[in-house]
Amino acid sequence: MLDRFFIGIALIILVVLLGVVALGPVIEPHDPLLQNVDMQEAGPSAQYLLGTDTLGRDVLSRLIEGARLSMTIGLAAPLIAGAVGISLGMAAAFFGGWTERIVTRVTDVMMSFDPLLLGVLIVAMLGPGIQNLSIAIASALVPSFVRLARASALSVRQESYVDASIAMGRPSFGTIFVHILPNIAGPLVVMTTIWIGTAIRLEASLSFIGLGAQAPAPSWGNIVREGVSNLFSSPLPALFAGLAITLAVLAFNILGDALRDYLDPDRMTR
Repeated sequence: MLDRFFIGIALIILVVLLGVVALGPVIEPHDPLLQNVDMQEAGPSAQYLLGTDTLGRDVLSRLIEGARLSMTIGLAAPLIAGAVGISLGMAAAFFGGWTERIVTRVTDVMMSFDPLLLGVLIVAMLGPGIQNLSIAIASALVPSFVRLARASALSVRQESYVDASIAMGRPSFGTIFVHILPNIAGPLVVMTTIWIGTAIRLEASLSFIGLGAQAPAPSWGNIVREGVSNLFSSPLPALFAGLAITLAVLAFNILGDALRDYLDPDRMTR
């Protein structure tokens, strides 16, 4: 019962966040870039529900606009990484030989780096910016998808229906996407859901150190950075942006755990 309660809360949070992404410009009470020097570091009020920052910008509007950027990258990067990593992992498991050796060696090298460090290295090479940030986060997540897809596909590759499909003359990629992919989709969906939360955290971390969205464009990460530099005089921006990051990551992790339990094969036998 308690698990269902937390799953329900997580779903509500995710629905709200997706609604914010879709309706951001409509529901923003003020222009997130508009500065009001007469209202610098103002507390919550009827006009500014969450107060203002050091430049007099509405914190709530900036959080909503930042959610659109952070959530978009958080959703897009794992999906791109999944498409690339799952394809490479299945190809390595199915074809074996030099294909598997090349894919596994490159994956091992990339897995030796922490995802955050790998993201920093890639952004440092490409330069800061939203597009480069998305590429960096997606690249950092690819090795995990490759490893999981390859391990799952190797077990399915030994099944007789796969051999039968090959014997019937079905093209290799047809066999992969018709017989292998559907049978390994469960753990891949779970991993994608969990890594969305990780991508949001990576985006916030990289933006915090100045390698993500550049001012004046707001993202949760650079709102925290700006808030921390003025923490004692205006703590609300950092507090609310940090809370938004925490809730989003936690919600996706809870949803991923729930999907893992639901898709667990042993669940069917209990």
